[in-house]
Amino acid sequence: MSAHLVVNVLLGLALVVFLAYRQATWQYLDPARIWRTPLVMGVVGVVVLANSGVTVTTTDVVFLAIEALVTIAVGLTTGSITRFRTVSTPDGKGRTLQSRTGWAGAALWIVLIVVRIGLDVVGGHLGAHLLTATGTILLVLALNRAARAVVVDQRIPRGARRASMMVR
Repeated sequence: MSAHLVVNVLLGLALVVFLAYRQATWQYLDPARIWRTPLVMGVVGVVVLANSGVTVTTTDVVFLAIEALVTIAVGLTTGSITRFRTVSTPDGKGRTLQSRTGWAGAALWIVLIVVRIGLDVVGGHLGAHLLTATGTILLVLALNRAARAVVVDQRIPRGARRASMMVR
């Protein structure tokens, strides 16, 4: 096993632990900013892919479509299981709305990662090499976060949305 692979595995595990923690704990939510992350990741993903000079094959397109469907489904589900609460003490930015998906959200992240790795392995054996490109990974994550944002944006309690407009 190469040092590069070990580092990637350790970074991947650290990311899973971090994401599971974030899903399971209450986090302040700014309704006006839930679209920022998917937008930034999507733009960076497109730029990285455009600059990579990778050749796209039919196999790549098929596997990317499968991955897109899975990641969107997970994002929509994550958005639908998101819970909200309003706290009496605002954070440093004046936010009082918090959200979390709990351990079910953490499990969905793990499912997404396992499916992604599985598709990478199978796709790699069949000649789909675009799945492992950094730009593709960013686009997949952007799709997931955008699908979540679509649902969360519609589910934010009315009073919380108005209060968030007054956040500095």
